[in-house]
Amino acid sequence: MVSSVHLVGICGTGMGSLAALFKAAGWLVRGSDRDVYPPMSDQLARLGIEIDQGYSPGHLDWAPDLVVVGNIARPDNPEALEAEHRGLPVTSMASALADHFLAGRTSVVAAGTHGKTTTAALLAWALHAAGRDPGFLVGGVLSNFAATSRLGDGPEFVVEGDEYHNAFFDRQPKFMHYRPEIAILTSVELDHIELFPDVGSLRDMFRSFIRLVPAHGRLLACHDDAGVRATVPEDLQATVTWYGLGDGPGTRSTLLEAGPGGMTFAVHRQGRSFGTFRSPLVGAHNLLNLTAVVEVLIGLGVNAATLADGLAGFKGIKRRQEIRGCVGGVTVVDDFAHHPTAVRETLRGLRLRHTGARLVAVFEPRTHSSRRAVFQEDYTVALTEADRVIIAAVHDAGDIPAWDRLDPTRMAADLCRQGTDAAQIDKVPDIVHHLATTCRRGDVIAVLSNGPFGGIHQLLLAALSRLQSTDGQPAPEMTTS
Repeated sequence: MVSSVHLVGICGTGMGSLAALFKAAGWLVRGSDRDVYPPMSDQLARLGIEIDQGYSPGHLDWAPDLVVVGNIARPDNPEALEAEHRGLPVTSMASALADHFLAGRTSVVAAGTHGKTTTAALLAWALHAAGRDPGFLVGGVLSNFAATSRLGDGPEFVVEGDEYHNAFFDRQPKFMHYRPEIAILTSVELDHIELFPDVGSLRDMFRSFIRLVPAHGRLLACHDDAGVRATVPEDLQATVTWYGLGDGPGTRSTLLEAGPGGMTFAVHRQGRSFGTFRSPLVGAHNLLNLTAVVEVLIGLGVNAATLADGLAGFKGIKRRQEIRGCVGGVTVVDDFAHHPTAVRETLRGLRLRHTGARLVAVFEPRTHSSRRAVFQEDYTVALTEADRVIIAAVHDAGDIPAWDRLDPTRMAADLCRQGTDAAQIDKVPDIVHHLATTCRRGDVIAVLSNGPFGGIHQLLLAALSRLQSTDGQPAPEMTTS
């Protein structure tokens, strides 16, 4: 008899990815969500998974064998309450993944404040290219697979280890369920301040995670990150391998060349040359991610030549420096960056890839942490990496007390005082109009948000196209920046 599952909050990245795994395993799958939008809605539609928009007790009338409740759902969610009322088995996303898909496989978990999505995606693709047929669940759409998850039939299952809480009835971080045999810790920096009020509590949580790695397992830890060095205990039972850039302990990478087509780098292990590799990715943050992946695959027995082919063939992840379109010489890039460090490194990476371009950053403070005043100065510093900056209104500003809320107007003024052309514009149509009428050929517009941002990417491309068809140019040429 075929099993059935209903996912509450199915369009979240993790939940949608889990739905795809259940579908691949032969389950009947349905789900519901308040907001249904790409790229997850497109992925689920391709799989033939039915989505009910909004939450209603009636969505459970088909009596599924299992109800998975995502962390978007609150205790008063109508479907969560109805599942309990009907006596249906209820679980969380992370528990469902562990119970149904990680059992019997080598769990490889990439965790950290930054870089975990890219690192997990690189691991999944490199293992696939090496013929190991891994399963994976990653918080982004892998362009090589056009998917965020895959069942696979090989020994390894790669998971992006999210530190956010699991569900309203399970406040543990998701990654505490993932049974890591191999773990990567990329970085530890204050984030999710609604859950972790200080860096000490954050480090304690990551420390609890890496203690899950068994004695026969491995931890790959970024020595270049001060937060990681402060987190990894000396008495860890697992084998610890450090990695980083330049000189230092463990496995190290050195950048040889970087440009629009990517970068070439050399890897040394324990002071000895291991090989030279090429990747279409750019930026120091991505070089760190690549270094960790190289070391993991070496440990799994993949040779340098096979590994080189896999890294060179990686096509990236949607919403990570993803080019959404180019009209009249103006390139629109979408990136998920929402932490100050991620914003800074993303802009630096784009600067390397688009040498000589004028870089325009459009930033939406949307996450709980990015809407808070605690990061005001850090965002200001990070955004100076751009030539021009547009700061949108704080998303759902009323949820944050005024005294604790990030101030976009002050941020724009501070940027201007520091010599960066900046403006604060609340509404998406006004941002689009401003950009379309002031951009010039050769500009790169980086849209930085972890949400749909009102469909700004397509609206901007459409506005540029209209100007192109009217004037033959995206906008009047400008002589100053």
